[in-house]
Amino acid sequence: MSEQGALAGKVAIVTGSTRGIGRATAEAFGRAGARLVISSRKPEACDAAVAEFRSAGHEAISVPAHVGKAEDIAHLVDATIAHYGRLDVVVCNAAVNPVFAELQDISEDTWAKVMETNLTSVWRMSKAAFPHMAATGGGAMVLLSSTASLVGTITEGPYAVSKAAENHLGRQLAVQWGPKNIRVNTIAPGVTRTDMIRNHDPKMIARTLERTPLRRMAEPEDIAAIALFFASDASRHLTGQLLVADGGGLL
Repeated sequence: MSEQGALAGKVAIVTGSTRGIGRATAEAFGRAGARLVISSRKPEACDAAVAEFRSAGHEAISVPAHVGKAEDIAHLVDATIAHYGRLDVVVCNAAVNPVFAELQDISEDTWAKVMETNLTSVWRMSKAAFPHMAATGGGAMVLLSSTASLVGTITEGPYAVSKAAENHLGRQLAVQWGPKNIRVNTIAPGVTRTDMIRNHDPKMIARTLERTPLRRMAEPEDIAAIALFFASDASRHLTGQLLVADGGGLL
């Protein structure tokens, strides 16, 4: 789809938008005319990204937030409304995958951290953002999941479980908020060239790509293009959907 004007005038929050898929998504949204809210945990990273977006001609503000903290999510939405007066799109991209171990070796604290950041944050974001979207006629939420949510894994248990639950949370939100014209759709990327793959075994990645029909990993821009589709009116009759973007690896 053409980016030109696809989100003209829309206000979009993208969490984890200073690097990786979040950054690529914010860039695509900016080119599509969105007014951006750049957010990640580190204020200096947010400020640097906003400076670059503005120099490229995009409207953007910085609102640092840790999505694992309820008060930060509330502030993120409140600051967006205070500055722009509305909210149309939220991309829940920020997530953690802090440990690679079997489930019996995971600590209670690690389990809680992963669930709080990857799953509970989405529920909290919906509670904070959706009433504002409903008040102005609707909006869209895009969730970033993973193909790990669809298969069993040896060492990514908490992350995979959190993303599987996120998939169904997206469906629940789609059903409950559809009557208010709020759409919720989910992307499940496969291996993508981001910082998160640094902790993966390169041999395992190579084997995965050998079994992938397209024989390549995704670039962040590939996933950003799907996020733009789900955020725009091009997908206005789609909600509750899960789109797997893995080059055909799960076929």
